[in-house]
Amino acid sequence: MDFGYTLLCEQTPPKQLVSDLVEAERIGFDYSVISDHYFPWLEVQGHSAYAWSVLGALAQATERIPLMTFVTCPIMRYHPAVVAQKAATMGVLSDGRFTLGLGAGENLNEHVIGKGWPSADVRHEMFAEAVEIIKKLFGGGYVHYRGRHYTVDSAKLYDLPAEPVPIGMAAFGARAGALAAEHADALVSDQPVGDVVELFNQRTGGGKPVYGQIPVSYGADYDEAVQNAYRLWKHGTTGWKVMAELPGPVNFEASAKTARPEDVAEAVPCGNDIDHYLATVQQWADAGFTHMSFLQIGADRQERFRDWARAELLPALRERFG
Repeated sequence: MDFGYTLLCEQTPPKQLVSDLVEAERIGFDYSVISDHYFPWLEVQGHSAYAWSVLGALAQATERIPLMTFVTCPIMRYHPAVVAQKAATMGVLSDGRFTLGLGAGENLNEHVIGKGWPSADVRHEMFAEAVEIIKKLFGGGYVHYRGRHYTVDSAKLYDLPAEPVPIGMAAFGARAGALAAEHADALVSDQPVGDVVELFNQRTGGGKPVYGQIPVSYGADYDEAVQNAYRLWKHGTTGWKVMAELPGPVNFEASAKTARPEDVAEAVPCGNDIDHYLATVQQWADAGFTHMSFLQIGADRQERFRDWARAELLPALRERFG
């Protein structure tokens, strides 16, 4: 299993995102992922930098660490032909270190263009068409496309990396898992969905990467770490079916009104008990995940988390799962 470092644009100023990853590369994280949001989940998180500008800076500021969106939605806020151009450019700038992670998105980020939020069935149709367009453009040459949801008129990418940018696709259920098996080079999920991983592996013959992510709240004081997680991550207790539909931070705040600190602590490893972290990762390993990224909650806690990860967490993880 490879271990990654998550850059959460919703909680961290853009310049710090770059300096954080420079340090994460230095101490030995295997790869990195970055969120692609228009809004923070909660107002208290306070940020939402444009991920693609940050990615360009990351490509120049780092040397070896792979980069990945976790995840970009190519169905509304961005037209898929534009996503293909952005990803191809990142492939060039990073010397082949970039993977395009894609997902069907959330109302939170996509409603800003004023076209409403489609039903889940329609979103999956749009997602399938979008990925098809992106892959065609990665192949070079002119692309003409007329689908149910998208039209592409004589598009061509002039700057392509030596090898096509790998595509990861997010999936939480069988339908999305089947779509990923058909189109993707990797599977992505923020839940340990072992049945979806099994379906993906069966249909692809196995051997493709499976990426997961764990939000964590490191701290020497367990109770204080729980309070940090509760303040900044209580929306995570609502579940994906709710999170995909709500339109703004105020709605996420309302949806998590009844959440308690202990509810968040059940879902988020807190404190500095290595065994707790290892047990959490074990659940994902048992589900078939090959890559696991850690999302430290709180921009002001990144340095402390990295110091602990270098000294204790990464060595313990590699001893167990390496």
